[in-house]
Amino acid sequence: MEKQFYVSCAECGHRVVYDSPVPNCEECGHDWLNADYDLDAVAEVWRRELGSRPFDSMWRYWELLPLKEYDNIVSMGEGGTPLLKAANLGLMLGHRHLYFKDERQGPTSSFKDRQASMAISAMRESAMTEAVVASTGNVAISYSAYCARAGIKLWAFLTSTVPADKMREVALYGSEVVKVTSTYDRTKIVAAKFAHHKGLFVDRGVRSIAARESMKTVAFEIAEQLGQTMSNNGAGLPWRAPDWYVQSVSGGLGPVGVLKGFEELYRMGFSNKVPKMALIQADGCAPMANSFKAGLDEAEDVSDPQTRITTVATGSPGAVYPFLRDAISKYGGTMESVTDEDAFRAMHVMAKMDGLSMEPAAAMACAGVFKLLGQRVIKPDETVVINVSGHTFPVEKHLLGDDWARTVGTAEAAALAARSPAPREGLLAALNRLDGRVKRVAIIEDEPDAARLLRRILQARGTYQVFEAHDGRAGLDLIRREQPDLILLDLMMPELDGFTLLEIVKSEEDLRDVPIIVVTAKDLSPDEWHRLDGQVESLLQKGSFMEEDLLEDILEALG
Repeated sequence: MEKQFYVSCAECGHRVVYDSPVPNCEECGHDWLNADYDLDAVAEVWRRELGSRPFDSMWRYWELLPLKEYDNIVSMGEGGTPLLKAANLGLMLGHRHLYFKDERQGPTSSFKDRQASMAISAMRESAMTEAVVASTGNVAISYSAYCARAGIKLWAFLTSTVPADKMREVALYGSEVVKVTSTYDRTKIVAAKFAHHKGLFVDRGVRSIAARESMKTVAFEIAEQLGQTMSNNGAGLPWRAPDWYVQSVSGGLGPVGVLKGFEELYRMGFSNKVPKMALIQADGCAPMANSFKAGLDEAEDVSDPQTRITTVATGSPGAVYPFLRDAISKYGGTMESVTDEDAFRAMHVMAKMDGLSMEPAAAMACAGVFKLLGQRVIKPDETVVINVSGHTFPVEKHLLGDDWARTVGTAEAAALAARSPAPREGLLAALNRLDGRVKRVAIIEDEPDAARLLRRILQARGTYQVFEAHDGRAGLDLIRREQPDLILLDLMMPELDGFTLLEIVKSEEDLRDVPIIVVTAKDLSPDEWHRLDGQVESLLQKGSFMEEDLLEDILEALG
């Protein structure tokens, strides 16, 4: 059955029934066109039918996607990705409402699969057989896969900085690969000229209705999943928008589409707000973040991007910047930048703490959250969703360096195990200052999540034999029995509190020299500080992991 919707001009407001893709407004010639739907009618359909549709594809939301005929859909199961609550990382940061939208689960392991499915479906509906796209990697891979499925020949123009592995994958799908030795912005110009010369359709990225509209489905899924996870949303609404949506930004397509999705949900009465957006760029190519901080109405372009994260090296955001700046002015949020090194370290943290191996661009968003939490821009009680935009494979060499693995014999292994790490400063540096012979660690902690986090940090840092007890009395018995080299001790526990256990351990001759690191959520009184003075190696305050020196120690320990 054919669906009817409209196209309106963002400049003059001219509105017509959608028939087929058009590049410009027929009245004023402006090239930013929006898709409009009967939201009241869609809301009725969704309330009646959506609950019975499987959550395995973005096309469950087809009523709000710009395709006329359902039979023209080109799909490989894109969308329906998990919303994962941060386990270890959330505890480490003292942030209980931190979630990851795991877009690595798409058919080509990137959130660009949504864009490809929508764009290639629109091409099929318009009977196109050949098309051109410019890309820094992920778009070309996704479009190539979907074009192969739809029988459309694709010309993929890639910057020369795209890793060779990604170029080979594009070619594997049968696309014509054209490598341009220049910036991404210049590559787009070359691709457009080629398409014009050959009379071919060229994908226009953020200026394409199909591309932008595809990203709304990220917002729809997040709100629906949060509504299920946090059912008591205080407003009796079926879905829930987060307080913050965080994404790394290059050309800005993702945030523009996601924003429209949240706005449509709000207008349909499915959620009670539009979230604040935190848009993260790389320091070496941050035209939007730099211009936002400077209070500029238009973005100052970056003509020579200096970042190793090639997928975000767009130096000329054009009309996207004022659009997103206005959205932040209306709904709240910020634009921020992080260094490449921040992103690479975040990759290590996410993989080691929560088992998420992600592309550097996704890790930029995580690094941005670390920074914004540290600046207190994001509050501890706010719900935050980070778009994990894609997987990282293969792992790029510079992320691990030359010594990422060792091959040693038994004698060499014994010598390696006996080495002491170099001394450092900082709270968690206590772990590094301890003698390298420390291999047996006792965790005395009654909170399972906190015990798991401490165990995970130890596991990520080295090879330790870890013992656990979950109350003070059992902890004392464990310490006496196992004679550990290090004790990680909570203060507030049942049976026997940490203060008393500490005093007993320090009074026993065979235990008094065992180093102790106290881990506590308690605000200590002067008397309690006095009881600990001189008795412990260090004190680790739960929920205060965002202090800069401590976060640095954790990143170093995990890296």
